[in-house]
Amino acid sequence: MKNMKYRLLTALLLCAGLFTKAQISMTAQVPAAGVLQKAQLWNILLVSASEQPVDVRIILRLSDPHTNQPILTGVSRTFTLTKGARQVTVQDAGPVAYEYLSPNVDRSINGLLTVGNYLACYSLEVVNIKFGEQAVEDCVPFAVEPLAPPMLNMPADKSQLDAVFPQFTWLPPAPVNVFTDLNYDLLLTEVRTGQSPDEAIQQNAPVFTSTHIKDLYYNYPASGVALDTSKTYAWTVIARNAAAFAAQTEVWTFKLKGLPGKPHLPASAYVQLRKELDGNVAALSGSLKFYYMNVPGDKRVHYEIIGLNEQNTVVGSGEVNLQPGDNMLELPVEKGMRLSSQKTYLFRVLNSRNEYWQMKFVYSQE
Repeated sequence: MKNMKYRLLTALLLCAGLFTKAQISMTAQVPAAGVLQKAQLWNILLVSASEQPVDVRIILRLSDPHTNQPILTGVSRTFTLTKGARQVTVQDAGPVAYEYLSPNVDRSINGLLTVGNYLACYSLEVVNIKFGEQAVEDCVPFAVEPLAPPMLNMPADKSQLDAVFPQFTWLPPAPVNVFTDLNYDLLLTEVRTGQSPDEAIQQNAPVFTSTHIKDLYYNYPASGVALDTSKTYAWTVIARNAAAFAAQTEVWTFKLKGLPGKPHLPASAYVQLRKELDGNVAALSGSLKFYYMNVPGDKRVHYEIIGLNEQNTVVGSGEVNLQPGDNMLELPVEKGMRLSSQKTYLFRVLNSRNEYWQMKFVYSQE
């Protein structure tokens, strides 16, 4: 008889747990896309049909849907759920106990989630029922995107340029604090007859690309494919968070003006000065020919020639006159410069922004 009562009581408790489970529903109210604060992850609608109050807690697991890598977990405090609907916010759930599993998460209460795709999975647990503790589960995919994409600035759409090597500039996406590694890709392609600019970007092989640009500008290099004055070019910029796509600008076009009466200087004869040195070493003879984009608009800059095989001794210095924008300059090698054949040198200019623009070269006497 006692065994029968025990079994009956156990069955009733089990049914009560399952009944409670069936009478609680949960809907996570996370926007499908846009900028999202971490606190907004706790906007949840709970509906209970149970006549008895129940104590519940919510467990959140946030992960990357592509790699399944966990990003964070959060456990709410225990609170009482009565019959009817209840809109839960972070104030109801808090204090939330977080465990951060990625270094890229803002740990402040109202911190923004970084750009990317996410999967938020919620578990609601009824803590005062022995059987059927986990009452409800719900998973919601969403994407964090910037409110505004990057915007092209210069050269203006449908413009005609005098510059042989254009400078491209753009404005960043907003807000920038949703990025942990904001960088840009620049794409440039030819627009063929009958194509729209968007079709050209999508269908044609690029004339030029540059990736992982950290600045809001890029100077077309002298080493790039020479742009044709008879052709129209389309360009666009893609914003990325590390390697992940974030947003893209619209597509603009430009053309180069012809330069009648002026011989076109071959780009290969001029070496572009760079702000940061790389492994490239130019081979120069006779005069020093170089290309410099005068962004600050300086009228003149100071230059130095340093002998890298001569204990970094300055073997030549002086000033060169400039015009705003593109400058293709030729500096005669004078006797006072003391350049030796087959030796490696560093040529650099210092502009008004205290920036060095430079190149390495091996000099050969003619």
